Amino acid sequence: MLLALYTCILWLSTGGLWTVQAQDPTADVCMCMSNHHRDLAPNNVDFAFGLYKHLVASAPGKNVFLSPVSISMALAMLSLGARGDTRTQILQSLGFNLTETSEVGVHQSFWNLHQLLRESDTSLEMTMGNVLFINQSLELQDSFSADTKRYYELDALATDFQDLARASRQINEYIKNKTHGKIVDLFSELDSPAMLILVNYIFFKGTWAHPFDQESTREDNFYVNETTLVKVPMMFQSSEIKHLNDQVLPCQLVQLDYMGNGTVFFILPDKGKVDTVINALNRNTIQRWSDSLTSGHVDLYIPKVSISRAYDIGSLLEDMSIADLLYNQANFSGIAQGVQLKVSKVVHEAMLQLDEKGVMTAAPTAVPRNVTSEPLTIQFNRPFIVMIFDNFTWSSLFLVKVVNPT
Repeated sequence: MLLALYTCILWLSTGGLWTVQAQDPTADVCMCMSNHHRDLAPNNVDFAFGLYKHLVASAPGKNVFLSPVSISMALAMLSLGARGDTRTQILQSLGFNLTETSEVGVHQSFWNLHQLLRESDTSLEMTMGNVLFINQSLELQDSFSADTKRYYELDALATDFQDLARASRQINEYIKNKTHGKIVDLFSELDSPAMLILVNYIFFKGTWAHPFDQESTREDNFYVNETTLVKVPMMFQSSEIKHLNDQVLPCQLVQLDYMGNGTVFFILPDKGKVDTVINALNRNTIQRWSDSLTSGHVDLYIPKVSISRAYDIGSLLEDMSIADLLYNQANFSGIAQGVQLKVSKVVHEAMLQLDEKGVMTAAPTAVPRNVTSEPLTIQFNRPFIVMIFDNFTWSSLFLVKVVNPT
């Protein structure tokens, strides 16, 4: 089972994988919905890899974990409160050509995507949502309130930001409930007054189609770098697995599936080459990997991972030429009446849990070994990359760089 959760907080104050497709589980979905949600895939994946690479570059030697589709959704939702060039530029920064796709088409596509991620596959447990904590002295513009509710199902809660301790408790309690108790202290206490805080969250739990054998998990070495070694519980399974020894990039990879539409790529770069592989990630790379994978008997070792990470991604957005749109000369007059708002903080907090669980607690059915051929052994005992996709919508749900699984 892999469990992941993510929150993207926008704090405002005054002043392809395309050929790896699962069978469509909702054959009666109208063609217009199918076209809309798949139109988002190239934009979202391009934005995802750009964001991921900038975040990796800004945090050398550290774990990185983000949900690109959630960040795209949060920024697109924020654009509904923007006016003039700010509105256009936010959508363009997400990769949308507004001469080809209307603004209404963009938001309708995100609505379709949200519905399909949430409803199309009951084998995956996924909760997505958006909530706005607004100072009780503010009144939302009718158009912003209606559009965010319609396209993003935004909940708006009046909050007394004059009492920072009380506001912190309200936000923490809401997020705790929505993330099934996994994030319990998003804010120890707000450190400065706010007029409005926008939170986008996603909770994800997938069940392996072929679980790891819990009885086979053993403590083993993980080589963080040339001088740092840590002990980790190493999971194991021996089965038919899609794998590739890449002849273009210095890495090996395996593809594991969830029950349903979830697909995970585990990429094991050669020693010292993790950033080289990350810098080469794009749609063409994923397509080439998908076309080149072969099935074979693999003895697979992957660390049992539980990591959390929090960072202010304002500088990251600045590197991607988005910060000026949010912080300096932005026009968010479409959000609230009688006050000019600007974004003062963008915070990202995430948690990843990766364990053995599958449909049953018993070990998977053994695959008979060819007596003339030993299985391939792939051991993730050094920094590696995890990419989680939804096959049906082709969405990039999570991108992860694991440097230290402890």
